[in-house]
Amino acid sequence: MGRWIKANKGFLVLLMCFGLFRTAVADWNPIPSGSMRPNLVEGDVVFVNRLAYNVKIPLTDVVLAELAQPRRGDVVTFSSPLDGTRLIKRLVAVPGDTVEMRDEVLIINGEAAHYGAPEALQEAVADLGQTVGATRLTEQVQGHERRVQWLHGVTARSSFAPITVPEGEYLVLGDNRDNSADSRYIGLVPRHLLIGRALGVLVSADTGRYFLPRFERFGKAL
Repeated sequence: MGRWIKANKGFLVLLMCFGLFRTAVADWNPIPSGSMRPNLVEGDVVFVNRLAYNVKIPLTDVVLAELAQPRRGDVVTFSSPLDGTRLIKRLVAVPGDTVEMRDEVLIINGEAAHYGAPEALQEAVADLGQTVGATRLTEQVQGHERRVQWLHGVTARSSFAPITVPEGEYLVLGDNRDNSADSRYIGLVPRHLLIGRALGVLVSADTGRYFLPRFERFGKAL
């Protein structure tokens, strides 16, 4: 074994450096579900900047230094406060914000989101094993804009009472509002559980068509 290690030490050092880079600097995150539709879809692989907010001890949630403040509208990866699963959602409320939802309408600091450019379509919902009607709209609130999706006839928490986000915590939602395990179900996300900010799609494969590449999504910004 010792002889093998000595003969391959260059390769082993390279692997260690690569592992350190992925756990401390930058990473990529496959999208396994439709919770961020229409902006991220199953089969996308996103590039994640792990130094967007914090410097951490590799392989831990121990923060050594804070580099920048998370902002409304950021797409973030994080460890679920419920069970530690890695998730990706949109950060919609920061410490000090008062946020609520009324019949799908997001309200931040008393400002109700404006919804426009509706698009009707049929959407497959894996959890239900069926296709349902959906509406995609442009959501504008607090100076941020994104496409979101509502599903018809799907039971979800489309309303919640006002909550003021405490210091050091964040409220996240999936863009696919009726098919997302987000802060409505798992609670607020403490800052130390944030992994990084997703910047864009590196590559994408169509999971329903033999993983054929979707070249039109390569390099798509978020």
